Amino acid sequence: MTTIRVLLADDQALLRSAFRVLVDSEADMEVVGEAADGAEAVRLARELRADVVLMDIRMPGTDGLAATRLISADPGLAQVRVVMLTTFEVDEYVVESLRAGASGFLGKGAEPEELLNAIRVAAGGEALLSPAATKGLIAQFLAQGDLLDDNRDPARAERLEALTGREREVLVQVAGGHSNDEIAERLEVSPLTVKTHVNRAMAKLGARDRAQLVVIAYESGLVRPRVE
Repeated sequence: MTTIRVLLADDQALLRSAFRVLVDSEADMEVVGEAADGAEAVRLARELRADVVLMDIRMPGTDGLAATRLISADPGLAQVRVVMLTTFEVDEYVVESLRAGASGFLGKGAEPEELLNAIRVAAGGEALLSPAATKGLIAQFLAQGDLLDDNRDPARAERLEALTGREREVLVQVAGGHSNDEIAERLEVSPLTVKTHVNRAMAKLGARDRAQLVVIAYESGLVRPRVE
């Protein structure tokens, strides 16, 4: 069994201690280091070959957002997945954290099993974006006005031309927060086929994971949010 190497990045020592006890209690994961700020998190991610970084967004000095950008931009850290820890599931930094390269986000008030599941999901290369979280993310985009026609990213829109019709269909479903199994049922194909389309779309669009696909789908204008 492969052990997931976890790095904890939070300026509150008490929280780090609680997370360490929880993570180390699992047979398939271990805490390999702790960081009190973003700069230390980036350094330790390089030194300790962490698989997943639990990253607090708000930290003194180099915050979690800046640290995530540095990790995502480093080819040597391509295997590292970042899960942002937020006070609220959707706050003003969540959209930026996903753009920066985070695989998802989790509220600090989450249940222990949710946190452990988040680590496993991120380590497996998936995105921690539940339908509820995706809906909140879309609402945040709307609040920021990022989806107005004159604010779309034309470069991203042009890159969508490389996708096949089926890959676009799958991307729309991913942006809706649906799992591979759910997409397979909706499109009447196998989950393996969906996974293949998702991986191809990620490669063509230069996305690290599903979280990045969601951002691209909305910023390019492929998917338009509906206000309920």
